[in-house]
Amino acid sequence: MDDATLAALEHENLIETFTSGIGNAPGHLVRRRDGVALLASGLPVRFFNQVEIENESATDDAVAAAVAAMRRRAMPFVVFLRRGTDDRFRPLLEQLGLVLPADHEPLPGMALHPIPAATSPVPAGHEIRRATDDAGVEDHLRTAALGFGMPEDMLRAIVPPDTWRQPGTSVYVGYTGGQPVTTGYGRRTGRTIGVYNIATIESARRQGLGAAMTERVAADGAADGCDVAVLQASPMGLPIYERLGYRTVVEYDGWVEPAPAPGNEAPSGAPS
Repeated sequence: MDDATLAALEHENLIETFTSGIGNAPGHLVRRRDGVALLASGLPVRFFNQVEIENESATDDAVAAAVAAMRRRAMPFVVFLRRGTDDRFRPLLEQLGLVLPADHEPLPGMALHPIPAATSPVPAGHEIRRATDDAGVEDHLRTAALGFGMPEDMLRAIVPPDTWRQPGTSVYVGYTGGQPVTTGYGRRTGRTIGVYNIATIESARRQGLGAAMTERVAADGAADGCDVAVLQASPMGLPIYERLGYRTVVEYDGWVEPAPAPGNEAPSGAPS
């Protein structure tokens, strides 16, 4: 399968996953029209307030309208453009005053095809369980929050207790000695399994647990009929995913509001 096809499957899965998750947040706004996806959670985190170019029918007017809607909500947000595919919108974003941060690095969208039939042995003393009740999701939320270093309430806003019941969704927790230490989340769209929420608490890192969880989510997707696994990689996770056979098929540039000039910072407590 060529990279363009894999990139399209990765992008579709990403948008569907965020549409589902952000749609749970109490203050959300989800709007997908004119080739543009506006995915606003209402949480004060850029990554949870996104504008994505969904398909080739997107126009400058539709993108500008999505940016205007985000600005009215007064929350940090990001407009993701796929390098190469969405380059035609770069001049518009510059015109609208958005920028690439000084420390910007593209977000890699990665894919694995086919999904291997066999997985590596799970490290000794470790067990990966798929959540089958609300208590399992609770373990997932607490552990993922610790692993990502973010407040639990933000994850709770987009991952409700009954997530494990939702069609096409699977929630995982990895336990060492009976204690939850790592997490994973799978979302199926057609032939694609998306691998998300791979997080490990600090004390359990560098033991192969994140890799084991990644393999498990993909393997369960394959058992359900998927032949492509996709994910978006952090700098910490990138070399792990590459060792598992994933390769970068698309890169996302995240355009944001410029940082305030010195002396013009937002007052204490304001969104940033």
